[in-house]
Amino acid sequence: MDDSTIIDASLRDPERFAELFDRHAAVLHRYVVRRLGPDHAEDVVAEAFTRAFAKRHRYALDRSDALPWLYGIATNIIGSHHRAEVRGYRALARTGEDPVAAAFDDRVVARVAASATRERLAAALAKLGRGERDVLLLIAWGDLSYEETARALDVPIGTVRSRLSRARRKIANALGGTNPTDLIEETL
Repeated sequence: MDDSTIIDASLRDPERFAELFDRHAAVLHRYVVRRLGPDHAEDVVAEAFTRAFAKRHRYALDRSDALPWLYGIATNIIGSHHRAEVRGYRALARTGEDPVAAAFDDRVVARVAASATRERLAAALAKLGRGERDVLLLIAWGDLSYEETARALDVPIGTVRSRLSRARRKIANALGGTNPTDLIEETL
């Protein structure tokens, strides 16, 4: 059963919406942890599903996958936590300590070896504008396509492309020409 069927069924039987939570909460939680850290993740995910539940009657039922929609809601909530996110990146840039690396498996932790690169990357992420950072991280951490990112943020696909291009250029410059998307996926 696809997500749109679940959402449609939840309009008549609200308990059915829990199936959507069961299906997507873990992946959404990982994304939010990477953006804000573990202290805020549960609250943001809970608020994202609460907002999604309240707005489910407006969901475009022709979209079988609700994950981009949920990412968009979570990203908007993250925006309200923007200052905490930037502080976290600045702390990572200062200390080189990634407080959420322990939450991932050994394979990911092993990839978090380049401390100097990690610090420069965190500093570069902190300097990006919110829109650029949202697009870059939805694509890198959320593994969304350009189209899904556009739907998640409710912006035209051209805006996604331009924001991603600017973000990559700014981070590449800060890192001496290294591909920022690879570093975000592998380093943080």
